[in-house]
Amino acid sequence: MFKKLILGAAAIVAAGSMQVTTASAEDSLYIPSLTYRTGPYAGNGTPFANGYADYFNMLNARDGGIGGVKIVVEECETGYNSQKGVECYESTKGKGPLAYSPLSTGITLQLIPKAAVDKIPVFSMGYGLSAAAVGESFPWIFNYPTTYWSQLSAILKYIDSKEGIKGKKIGFIYLDAGYGKEPIPLLDKLSESMGFTVAKFPVAGKEMQNQASHWLNVRKERPDWMIMWGWGAMNSTAIKEAVKIRFPLDHFIGNWWSGGDADLGPVGKAGKGYLAANFSGLGTDFPAVQDIIKHVVDAGNSLVKDKSEVGHVLYNRGMFNAVVLAEAIAAAQKATGKKVITGEDMRVGLESFDLSEARLKELGLEGFTAPIKASCKDHEGGGSIFIQQWNGSAWEKVTDSITPMTDVVRPLLEEAAKNYVADKPEWKTQTCS
Repeated sequence: MFKKLILGAAAIVAAGSMQVTTASAEDSLYIPSLTYRTGPYAGNGTPFANGYADYFNMLNARDGGIGGVKIVVEECETGYNSQKGVECYESTKGKGPLAYSPLSTGITLQLIPKAAVDKIPVFSMGYGLSAAAVGESFPWIFNYPTTYWSQLSAILKYIDSKEGIKGKKIGFIYLDAGYGKEPIPLLDKLSESMGFTVAKFPVAGKEMQNQASHWLNVRKERPDWMIMWGWGAMNSTAIKEAVKIRFPLDHFIGNWWSGGDADLGPVGKAGKGYLAANFSGLGTDFPAVQDIIKHVVDAGNSLVKDKSEVGHVLYNRGMFNAVVLAEAIAAAQKATGKKVITGEDMRVGLESFDLSEARLKELGLEGFTAPIKASCKDHEGGGSIFIQQWNGSAWEKVTDSITPMTDVVRPLLEEAAKNYVADKPEWKTQTCS
């Protein structure tokens, strides 16, 4: 089940295998990596895992780690299965992990109650439980740079800016699982306040590649816009079906897990015009990405099979996941005065790093994402997204950053957070100044 990727400057990939350099917990920074390189979502999970590993590997090779301490990353394969994800957590939590990135809303929901008990932060970057953005209620859970709820509000804001949303019908096609259902409470509330109607189209996991009946229903409902909360094979199938019924793709918007290269590659030119949300940069035209290519990929120290994968949407998003954790580690080292930190120290770092525009430039990621200001109260850190569009062969950024409807979303997040902890008398909150 386990596959170690202990990343150090001496690690060498040859003939499809990796030579491992070991490091003890006393002289390293241990980061578990819950991956899904197998199963129905492997096409999405693999590039994310590669970008995540390669950034840490680059820091080891170029900088000697973080603060002079090497990063050790150990992969554990979940297959996007919640039970396996929990098994990965239980088998690695005794090794001094600094944080977990579950890469699954289902796994995240299972780990949330464990985080405070084990004193290990959970970083569900842009996914998981949206209410976890309320730091007072969820001291150990973080979802920088935005939540599903903020993302949905920004997508609706985009639609409103294009032609007005009042009186429109919005179709919502989603994976019928915790992930797909997560934004529905906000969608229902905003439909009332913004004056639009909603038509929902749940897709069961076993139906991801057989959506003909769903799209016949879409044709009957005649929505003005479609929003998709899909994953894996569901995405390309949905886009192909939309083409069949001649739904205008420039009125079809996927969330950030429905806008990868693996999603549109199988569709090709037929998918031209399709839109998707994103929060991490496109392409390789960033100094940090070039450093990865130089120190890791070209050096033969990456699991990337095709160099062209570097710069793709999900590769860059996995890299960005590592960027945030690396910045939190550096902030924790500065705050505590320790080079080798603990999960408790990491929590401090996750509430105090500042990924400002100036810092992004220092990191070689100028323009890669909107700034993130970490804090005790706000574990979301801004919530901005941008919209990208498929041109038939690649993604193009077509908007500037779109801020969420914070004035509407934040009170709803606070209400949801209060409801989550209401029946949990042992739940530990915190007071933020």
